Amino acid sequence: MEWLFLERWSPYAAGIGIGVLSWLTFLLSDKALGCSTAFARTSGMAARLFRGKKVLQNPYYRKFAPQIDWEWMLVLGVILGAYISARLSGTFDWRWVPPLWEQTFGGAVWVRVAVAFLGGVFMGFGSRWAGGCTSGHGISGTLQLSVSSWITVVFFFAGGIGAAMILFRVIGG
Repeated sequence: MEWLFLERWSPYAAGIGIGVLSWLTFLLSDKALGCSTAFARTSGMAARLFRGKKVLQNPYYRKFAPQIDWEWMLVLGVILGAYISARLSGTFDWRWVPPLWEQTFGGAVWVRVAVAFLGGVFMGFGSRWAGGCTSGHGISGTLQLSVSSWITVVFFFAGGIGAAMILFRVIGG
């Protein structure tokens, strides 16, 4: 069980685990593994606090009912699992500005929070527009050999490489 205390896990073991989880998801729920729908449901639950049952009249929330389901619990499990893993490995640390960000863009907390928020909005909008997120397309869609998912994954990687090049100052010197 010493692998639980490692700072980095084997990507092969993690990949196999995600693959098995995908199989179980299809077997037990007949649905693809994904996370973005949970965020859509959460926004509906938040809106319901202010608008009550009127939220259920919205066509979007009729399709994605604002309720806690297995996908919502999956997201909660990912967050709790990441926290537990960081604690067990001794790497947990509260930071508003990670060292690489500070080195590249400065230490202003408000800039980091604003960029993270804006990035989250774009990711949320994009995942709903694309009909799925990185887990939905990148894991479940490619597993099913969906052409649209493979195209989406190519652009995920292109965006990730572009962001890494900006963060590591490869572009523009």
